[in-house]
Amino acid sequence: MFLINMLNKKLKMPSAEDALPGRADPIKTADTHFINGNPLKGPFPEHLAFAMFGMGCFWGAERKFWQTDGVYITAVGYAAGLTRNATYQEVCTGLTGHNEVVFVAYDPDLISYEQLLALFWESHDPTQGMRQGNDTGTQYRSGIYTYSDSQHETALASKTAFQAELTRAGYGQITTEILPAPEFYYAEEAHQQYLAKNPGGYCGLGGTGVSCPTGLETA
Repeated sequence: MFLINMLNKKLKMPSAEDALPGRADPIKTADTHFINGNPLKGPFPEHLAFAMFGMGCFWGAERKFWQTDGVYITAVGYAAGLTRNATYQEVCTGLTGHNEVVFVAYDPDLISYEQLLALFWESHDPTQGMRQGNDTGTQYRSGIYTYSDSQHETALASKTAFQAELTRAGYGQITTEILPAPEFYYAEEAHQQYLAKNPGGYCGLGGTGVSCPTGLETA
């Protein structure tokens, strides 16, 4: 019964009263990207744009984006929850409300936001609710966190288009949350570019095999 109660707690977002308090100071993380040496926290070149996605365990999710041409840096962290400057151990309790997310700084002259969205949709199953594959809990939910009204409209349009493709393929309804980008808390240094440091490390990410339309127009 205890295990069932713990599982149910991790599948439900905590209330503000139940959430862990966190701390005032940021936790220690890396200064530079392990692969390309670019500064993880900036300053960033002015022409860059930003994106943020949650799509299951952030180890494998981050790799999808750092392998993409036009991406300046990727960083993993926690967002869309209640606890300030949470640690990985705290996020895993299910009592922070945070999602495991990837922050992406990219060059819009080399890759479009629509292309990043297509990579997001095709790299995981966005119909699974509070889990991704064998990874279960609120920290593994699907999420798009937008940095402008234009990004938000494009994300909504892409969701509608991809839902049509998923429905044709026999999948259920998309559960992805689409929200204005909340504060991003950098994860610990060990988690940054984890699969580059640990090539044989765990990656539970898997897509549906359904292709997403790209180049979507917004109204």
